[in-house]
This record gives sequence, structure tokens and C-alpha cells, in this order.
Amino acid sequence: MENTPFVKLNLLHCYRSMNYISRHMEEKYGIPWLEYNFFGPTKIKESLRKIASFFDDTIKAGAERVIEKYTPMMDAVIAKYKPRLHGKKVMLYVGGLRPRHVVGAYEDLGMEVVGAGYEFAHNDDYDRTMKEMGDATLIYDDVTGYEFEEFVKAMKPDLIGSGIKEKYVFHKMGVPFRQLHSWDYSGPYHGCDGFAIFAKDMDLTINNPCWNMMQPPWQEKAAASLLKAPLLKAA
Repeated sequence: MENTPFVKLNLLHCYRSMNYISRHMEEKYGIPWLEYNFFGPTKIKESLRKIASFFDDTIKAGAERVIEKYTPMMDAVIAKYKPRLHGKKVMLYVGGLRPRHVVGAYEDLGMEVVGAGYEFAHNDDYDRTMKEMGDATLIYDDVTGYEFEEFVKAMKPDLIGSGIKEKYVFHKMGVPFRQLHSWDYSGPYHGCDGFAIFAKDMDLTINNPCWNMMQPPWQEKAAASLLKAPLLKAA
């Protein structure tokens, strides 16, 4: 803590929790800060080059060597999974930074994020998010379970990325769902190695045949057949 006023650059991963102190250090000590994104090859390369730009040519050359080393591995992941995921639509509703940070990773796989939102974001979060999204993307703030369900019915995404509270509704609806709030099922998804896990998990989720075998309980034909059954006579 004593040495923090002497650093050359502050790097933020979770913008919402640390942007205040970074802005304070910039105003008081003149230390620049940068929000970086290590989800997906495009954003990894972009972030490494942005970070290196604050330093000398030796660091810049080192960043390029890292990019050169890991690009073939990430290209192989894209070659394997993009044909299976290309054109698939995704809707996100997550806390923290993921509604904007994972957009690039989906796009690297040929997928389109058609909706994104936060539970506790501020205006500057949405300013940053809109720059990552397409013009026709739906953006929502602190939606209720009912509202999110209606958005999904209207947008008809191929995949939902959200949290533990939302997953059971969409499981019952037969909509492919991936838990993105934490890595309790798989992950991590960030970094070069994480991108391979991310791509595999999205493929396993979307292309799992179980979704076509599921029907919401309120739409089951069993309910209709039960109404047609003869009534039991009282003894």
C-alpha cells in the first residue's frame, strides 16, 4: 500500500469496484489507469498492446512476442468451434464486468450478443457497454425475472448467459443456459487457456440435444390429457 503512489500504471479488471481509487490516484499522483479485457483473442491482443503502450519499446516488443506465441493456439480453437457456433445469438444478464467483457469472446466465435444488462451498473458502465455492442442490441438495467423472460421470448436467443437465479426458469423453458456469474461449473474463461474452455463450454451447451427434448411444465400435454380423463365417481 505504501508503494502504490509510485506505480506507473493501474490496471483494472473489475471496473465497478476499483475505478474510484484509480481516478483518485490519477488526480492526486498523476498515475494513469486502464481497464483491460482478457476475454477472447481479439480483446487479449488489444489489451496487451494498450498496456505495453505505456512503457518502452522493450515492453512493447515483449507484448508482441506473447501475442505471437499464443495466437496459433487461439486460432486453432476458433477453427474448431466457430463452424459450430457461427450465427448463434446470445443474451447476457450478469453483474460486474461480464456483460461487456465477454462480448468480444463471443464475436471471436462468430456469435452475436443481441442483449446485455447489469444488476447494479452505473451510467459509465453502460457507456462502455454500448461501444462494444451492435446498433440493434437490446440493453436493459436491473430487470425483473418476468421482464427478462419476456425479453428472451421476444429476442429468441440461442443461449442465455446469466446467474444462478435465472438458470432454472430458462432450463424449464428449454433455452440453452450458461452460468456466467462464477466458475462453479467450469472455467476460468479469461486468458488464452480460458478461451479454449469458454469455446468448448458454449458448444457443449448450445449443441446439446437435450434442449429439444424439454418442454415447460405449463405446456405439457399431460395436463390436457388429464382434463379429458373420466371423473371418479364418489363411493
